[in-house]
Order: sequence, then structure tokens, then C-alpha cells
Amino acid sequence: MIARSFKTLAVLLAVSMVPAGLAVAQQVSQQRIISGLGKLKANAQAVDVELLRQEAMKGAGQPMSALPNWSRIGQLPQMVVEINFENDSVAIEPESYRTLGLIADALHHPNLWAYKFLVIGHSSSTGDAKHNLELSDQRAAAIKEALGTTFAVDPQRLYAVGVGEAFPIPGSNTEAAANRRVQLVNLGVFTQKK
Repeated sequence: MIARSFKTLAVLLAVSMVPAGLAVAQQVSQQRIISGLGKLKANAQAVDVELLRQEAMKGAGQPMSALPNWSRIGQLPQMVVEINFENDSVAIEPESYRTLGLIADALHHPNLWAYKFLVIGHSSSTGDAKHNLELSDQRAAAIKEALGTTFAVDPQRLYAVGVGEAFPIPGSNTEAAANRRVQLVNLGVFTQKK
């Protein structure tokens, strides 16, 4: 693992039980991400990505806390990261690889290596809802793939799901660029440390 200094990166961090919509922009260090995502002692819960996707689509417009499975996910340690993609594409902009590197270094850290994570892709409401859902799903999958192939994060530790425009940031304009975001959620311990 290569030590990196990312103090100037703008990463939105929602620590512990703070709903993602209430995340506050902060300049964070790798250690801050590690401590924010690592506050979970429970074993990883079973995740049915398709169930989450369907529940999000049926409950679009409702808060995450109103949907049974998403409510459980919403209570877990999580962070919101800014990953830029080329317009209407799943191609990650080169400058966002620094952010992915920061995340990967954190996932390789001994405090987080035993956890599973859910990568959630969101979109703004600009454009067709079906297209937004597909694009957010493909972008979440692209992040999972990049973490696995470029940064050697074990893909068995990662799940990816896109929810389109179903969960805009509360109180925001649903077409705002801030709603094109990615959440990373700690699902719990998947193996015991050796």
C-alpha cells in the first residue's frame, strides 16, 4: 500500500449514523475515512442487490428511512464520495482516480480489510428515469470494477447497485449535480482477522 497525501481532495464524509443527505463537505484524510467507516462490529448482513434496486424504484420519492431494506442500510456507517464521470458515460474522469486511490488505500487498511461494502450509484433527475437508473447502475459497477482491477480490492468485498434518481439529497433540487453521487456503505465484518 502506498502512503498518499490527499488532504486537498474534496470528499464528502457522512460518519456513523448520519444520513447521507445530511453529509457535510469536509476536507478529509485517509485516517478520517478509516475511522468513519470502521465503527461497526456486527457481521455483514445478507444483501440482495436486486431487492434493493426494486425497493428503491417502487419507493422513489420517499426517504430512504421509509423503505424496510434501505432503512437498515441507512443506519450503517457510510460516506458520500465525489467521483466524476464523462458526460452520459461510465468512463471515470482521470482526476477521480486519485479519490478512488484514497478509498482503496482505506479499504486495504487493517482497520477495514475485513469488511464488505456496498457501492451505491445515484443520479440527478435530469433526463429519462429509466436511463438514469441504468447509468447509475453501470457507474456503481464501474467503481467496483476499478477498485478491484486497478487497486486490487477483493471483489468479494464489494456489492454495487444503482438507484437512479430515487434518493435525491433531501431538500435539494433533484436536477442538481450534487445528486450525481456515490455512497460507500460498510455492511459489516465478512471474515475474522487472522
